[in-house]
Amino acid sequence: MVTFKNWKWKAGLVAAVAAITLTGCGGAGGKSGDYPKKPIVVVAPSGAGGGWDKTARSLTKVLSEAKLVDQTMTVENKPGGGGAVFLADYVTQDKKNPYKLFVSSPPILINNLKKEGNSPYGYKDTTPLAQLTKDFGAIVVKADSKYADITALMNALKADPTKITVAGGSAPGSMDHVISILPAYKFGIDPKAVKYVSYDGGGEAIAALLGGNADVIGTDVSSAAEYLKAGKVKVLAVTSAERLSGDFKDIPTLKESGIDAEFTIWRGVFGPKEMTDDQKAYWEKTLKSLNDSDVWKKELQSNSWEPEFRSGDEFNKFLDDQEVLLKDVLTALGMAK
Repeated sequence: MVTFKNWKWKAGLVAAVAAITLTGCGGAGGKSGDYPKKPIVVVAPSGAGGGWDKTARSLTKVLSEAKLVDQTMTVENKPGGGGAVFLADYVTQDKKNPYKLFVSSPPILINNLKKEGNSPYGYKDTTPLAQLTKDFGAIVVKADSKYADITALMNALKADPTKITVAGGSAPGSMDHVISILPAYKFGIDPKAVKYVSYDGGGEAIAALLGGNADVIGTDVSSAAEYLKAGKVKVLAVTSAERLSGDFKDIPTLKESGIDAEFTIWRGVFGPKEMTDDQKAYWEKTLKSLNDSDVWKKELQSNSWEPEFRSGDEFNKFLDDQEVLLKDVLTALGMAK
């Protein structure tokens, strides 16, 4: 005979077992055991061939090859406005979607700080997960360009800026634009007088250079590396504090050339604003394991990237500091909002 007391005890036991099982599986609360449970998309907010695209593809390849993520990972290209078009969609439509991440770099700050083409959204509307690498800017011309060094180019720009077309893979006032005009600004040229043409991604900017539609481009070292190796371009200067190694060992820095300018390009991974603590912890652990892996170290070397890892609070603090620095630069260039 089943008494009310026995029934109540058994029902309580069943409920307790169910709760424990649900907790162990992650349940509706999104515990770490429940995530990730479906394919993950990593967005490169640009066209193919640039630094964001290469970072996203290297990231997903190594995470899969090293078996750090069990789920399928794919890359999507979402060009437009130097990342601003994608970010607007992401912040408004994917703020609770932990299965869509994206890679970014200083433009996520610049687009929010600049006066023209301003984005209302920035890194504070996302969850910064980790900085993975650092790169530097490069001033690049075709291999057969008449400009033998950065000083010759700057002198020509100073004499008549309307005769030289400068291009980059992002919108006016964005990272490639800053890289392109920073040497001119420091050389005493009015940055507003420099004719700048923007393309959607570093790959398109280099194509414009090689096709004769631009005289010089400002881009990142990693995007220029394969073209330098192939003998298709000359790199007149890099924005690092000291000379780089490998294929860039003979390229002078801007400072060496008498132009007092430096610019570091960091690249990192971001998620939606409304991630759970467990989801953030999963990526903190996973991306740290990526950074420590030999496969990733080889990937860095093959792309001429330098490692610089920050996660969680450290990455957020770094972005806070970068925001102050870039606001100062844009203000000096007359481009701050």
